Amino acid sequence: MIVVFGSVNADLIFRLKQAPSAGQTLLADDLTVQAGGKGANQAVAAARDGAETVMAGAVGADALADVALAGLRQAGIDLTRVRTVPGPTGCASIWTEAAGDNRIAVALGANALARGDQVEDALLARATALLLQMETDVAETTALLRRSRAFGLRTILNLAPALPLARDVLRLCDLLVVNQDEAGAVAARLGCGAEATALRAALGTDVVRTLGEAGSEAASAEGAWQVPARPVVPVDTTAAGDGFVGVLAASLDRGLPLRAAMERASAAAALACTRPGSQSSLPGRAEIDAALSGA
Repeated sequence: MIVVFGSVNADLIFRLKQAPSAGQTLLADDLTVQAGGKGANQAVAAARDGAETVMAGAVGADALADVALAGLRQAGIDLTRVRTVPGPTGCASIWTEAAGDNRIAVALGANALARGDQVEDALLARATALLLQMETDVAETTALLRRSRAFGLRTILNLAPALPLARDVLRLCDLLVVNQDEAGAVAARLGCGAEATALRAALGTDVVRTLGEAGSEAASAEGAWQVPARPVVPVDTTAAGDGFVGVLAASLDRGLPLRAAMERASAAAALACTRPGSQSSLPGRAEIDAALSGA
């Protein structure tokens, strides 16, 4: 069982030929409103790949809460640890350009009021993995990560966005997942290189660094390697990174070695890039299996 503590958002997705520059107003070609948030996206990705998944987080007492929870409900995820709090549900404004690139602004809203004690000790004792991101209160995320160490479950931290965490906190993770920008921010604070091998040497924890079109790389006790990206023509990259992390967690939870889990996650991320949307773009287990088999 994977427990995800993280953000639950409503996404407002604007499709434009290109993003407006400063002071410029452009008419969007389309607007889609759907579920999002890094925590929820990763939970949905893991569940669609077959993992038993529990979501812990917060939504507001507003109309956007139903939008934000829709994808989690459809994926059959346990939502008993998602609380409703005063104020607005977290919301993201996503500008997707015709070339597939995107720009995102996020208002945390209710996510800032999610509390680590929503994940009780009894649940941590039953879980096999805890998946965290950085779109909730840093102190709450840190406290939950510290508390989880007593239960022997795998801890995975996707340091997105790359908010500052102390070296000793990062060392609590069994696996740190970062993209190139996030790796650079961590490296600058640690005084080391941004490569997965350099980060692992500085922290002593396993590291996966995603590299966009160049794929991903890892450093663990078994060594270091790179997994190439699967070639696709991107339509929308909005949730591809979250798809990678969620399927990576699900694959590891099923007992796959890290390299095989990365290959599966890369296939999921590639599929997500070929369709529009955030959670709606995340593939299911059968689709990933077919992509890996070449079907």
